[in-house]
Amino acid sequence: MQLLFGAALLVALALGPWLARVAERLATREDTARPGPLRTALTTVAFAGLLAGAVELTGARPATAALAWAAGAAVVLGAVDLASHRLPDRVTYPAAGVCGAALLVDAAVLGSWPDLVRALAAATAAFAVGYGAAAISPDALGFGDVKLLGLLGLILGWFGWGVLLAGVFLGLLTGAAVSLALLATRRAGWRTALPFGPPLMVGAVLALALGATSPLGW
Repeated sequence: MQLLFGAALLVALALGPWLARVAERLATREDTARPGPLRTALTTVAFAGLLAGAVELTGARPATAALAWAAGAAVVLGAVDLASHRLPDRVTYPAAGVCGAALLVDAAVLGSWPDLVRALAAATAAFAVGYGAAAISPDALGFGDVKLLGLLGLILGWFGWGVLLAGVFLGLLTGAAVSLALLATRRAGWRTALPFGPPLMVGAVLALALGATSPLGW
């Protein structure tokens, strides 16, 4: 396990600065944009923490690759959404494809077919619920958020329906807490549009950390 954690750290140090550049260029839509040292450091640290969490959750198996790719996508999507209120398809779609393929390999090699079926069902359900919510209130939930919900459903659903429900709940709770904090500090008004992607991803991380290894089996 220590070797895996060491490998995760090396991967984070190698790819973290590149992920920061990708996020900056997607946010600004400028191919020559470069992030500052602080943003690069924060991206690398966040990526390292997510990779370490992936290793802790699944160890050495194909599903770990799904979590690792999702971690890289998450730090990019979160940064872009905070900066420009967008969740680019060029990040979300490849992440969904790679994660789905990695989970399929996991099922073929280790026999985790029930987990894969549940993950696909959860992704479909999360996407459908998000799509319905976006249709009812497009100002509150964009289609980028809907596609992100599908991706998160795939990852969280692999661990269990309880983890998926906890992730969505914690994401909503995080978003509400951030909104109240911004209102209290007068950094946002009641009509201010706030990015919804980062709270959803924070909720997913919290659900995995609190529930995926719970003996109660959320």
